[in-house]
Formats: sequence, structure tokens, C-alpha cells
Amino acid sequence: MEEGTPKSPSDCAGTVDHGDAAPFQWDTREDCQVRQILDRIADKWSLLVIALLDNRRLRFTELRREIDGVSQRMLTVTLRSLERDGLVKRTVHPVVPPRVEYELTPLGRTLHTTIQSLVTWTEEHREEIAHARTAYDTRAAGAAETTAS
Repeated sequence: MEEGTPKSPSDCAGTVDHGDAAPFQWDTREDCQVRQILDRIADKWSLLVIALLDNRRLRFTELRREIDGVSQRMLTVTLRSLERDGLVKRTVHPVVPPRVEYELTPLGRTLHTTIQSLVTWTEEHREEIAHARTAYDTRAAGAAETTAS
């Protein structure tokens, strides 16, 4: 196999060399496993599910009630993907009607710690971000007026 050629379409190791000052620690190609995992765990529904399942089990309806704006289908897709990735455990209790609960796996709990750091950062910097948004919107509105004139 030629040097630098991936072993499989999803094998990204060693395919991109950005040197010591790399802006990326992963391959940004769509078929890269690292990118696929980041796409999964960084989407808004996954982040919310992982945050809500911290140290507790929740039923599907409880999750749906807690996550404002998520559709039943999107929550189902999200939970299945998180289960497939080994981050969420689905338990079906043999009762009528069946009771299904979701909880974080040990791997999912390690990810929750990382997500909590992101939430803390957001809380610490939300005022700065709000000011930056206001300044940007003011500049954008001024540029739009100039263009329209």
C-alpha cells in the first residue's frame, strides 16, 4: 500500500500533517471516524441528552419533556446513535406496557465531564459573547444601511 494511503475510508491516522502548530488534531474529511464521532457528540440534541442523563436514568417521555423543541423522531434517532456509539445504555423492563429507560454508560459519563467543562466556559463568557453579538449586529445593520443607500 502506498505511503499516506488510508487502510480504509474511515482510517484517518497519519493522513494529514499540519506540523507542530496544527490547527486541527484530526482529519477533517467527511469519512473520518474522528470527525464522525465529533459530529455525533457535538450536535445539540446529543449534548442535551448526555447532560440530562448525568447520574440518573430517564424514560423517553421524560427526556422529551425536558428537551424543548426536540421531535419524537429526532430524539429516537439521537438515542439510537448514542447507544450505538456506546455512550447511552437502553434498558427495557419486561412490564406491560414496556418501560424503557436510558442512562449514560461509563464511557458516556467520561464525556459528560467534558461537556460540563464546555457549559462552565459558556456560563463564564456569556456576557462577553452577548456584547460581541450586539456589536456585530450593530456593524451589520450599519453596513446594510450603507449598501441600501
